Amino acid sequence: MTHTRVAAIEGWFTLDDEPHLLGTRCSESGTFYFPPETTMSRAPGCSAATLEPVQLSRIGRVWSYTNAGYKPPPPYIAMTDPHVPFVIAAVELIEERIVILGQMVSGVTVDDLAVGDEVEVVLDTLHFDDDGNEVVVWKWKPTGRRAEGAQ
Repeated sequence: MTHTRVAAIEGWFTLDDEPHLLGTRCSESGTFYFPPETTMSRAPGCSAATLEPVQLSRIGRVWSYTNAGYKPPPPYIAMTDPHVPFVIAAVELIEERIVILGQMVSGVTVDDLAVGDEVEVVLDTLHFDDDGNEVVVWKWKPTGRRAEGAQ
């Protein structure tokens, strides 16, 4: 049976084989935003009229990370019972120089990461909804390029 892929949060990322996060950029200041801003800009001299939608780069570097050893509260949907800890990473996109928080793919532990490691945006199943749709989210996946001096 084929499942239809749907985004857990519409308008935040593409559903392509090589997905991109979707953001906005102020054409006046060059400031990038994620999630996308549509009604205002926090940058001085920018307004909603100067915001343009952009696909953000797929590659970033780990800026910080931590282990989510507890089960998050609702609306989090656990895929396992009992809860399996996972890693959350703050990733600085190389081109845009903004930091975006997201979950690492399953199987990556804090022992596998170092600040500066390169990661890429991928899609992963969050759950299947009542209509049988595969609801997906973006996650970070290591590219294998380690930070300078990391083991």
